[in-house]
Amino acid sequence: MQKTGMRVVVTGAGSGLGRELALRYAQEGARLALADIQEEGLGETLRLVEAAGGSGFTRRCDVRDYSQLAALAQSCEEVMQGVDVLINNAGVASGGWFEELSLEDWEWQISINLMGVVKGCKAFVPMLLSQGSGRIINIASMAALMQAPGMSNYNVAKAGVVALSESLLCELQPRGVQINVVCPSFFQTNLLSSFRGPDSESRDDIAKLLENSPISAAEIADIIYRESSAGTFMILPHDKGREAWALKQAQPQLIYDEMTRLAVKKMSAAGN
Repeated sequence: MQKTGMRVVVTGAGSGLGRELALRYAQEGARLALADIQEEGLGETLRLVEAAGGSGFTRRCDVRDYSQLAALAQSCEEVMQGVDVLINNAGVASGGWFEELSLEDWEWQISINLMGVVKGCKAFVPMLLSQGSGRIINIASMAALMQAPGMSNYNVAKAGVVALSESLLCELQPRGVQINVVCPSFFQTNLLSSFRGPDSESRDDIAKLLENSPISAAEIADIIYRESSAGTFMILPHDKGREAWALKQAQPQLIYDEMTRLAVKKMSAAGN
């Protein structure tokens, strides 16, 4: 295997998809900047990266704090003399009916899942434009495209990541910076460790989806690596996700009706 020596930044690298993305790039001999608020998890990821053939360094980084992301970018400039791939992966789970979600629930969700991506891009885009090359991979969700009931704040945050990525595509790609956005359905990961919401029902629903997923985080990471390298802008790793998105584009009212029926079913089951 030819080693690429790519310089790659991964936020949320302490576990889950972030760790698997780091390992996938490590297989190609990448140098990695691993960022997360979980310092113990970062240490384990770095050990696995080195065992897989990569190298790198870790930084504790809360994506809500722009100064920490700017410091991470500065470290990448000093340690790796630049960046080839930025993966804005850090994210959290949440859910609940709109009337039950507090404004604090909304602010927490958007500050991490949307503004964390905005701030990550803001911190690194000057470097990428100065290089005249590079790639940004933003991790969104199928929730950005198929808005299921009981998770409005998550849906909105992830839809914002798609809209941001579409905006960056037309602004940055002509100047040499490639953009990809990933919209996975639920998959086998530790997403629930970050869950926040007003009731346990939404958490239980997500747990079932995660448990029944036919695809693992490692498989998602491999798809992201291959599809982004091939130039696919919107990466939809799941077969059923691609089918649902195609149906919504062709007949959106069918999806709206189905989501409404799902909401009624959930409310009935909850006795509302």
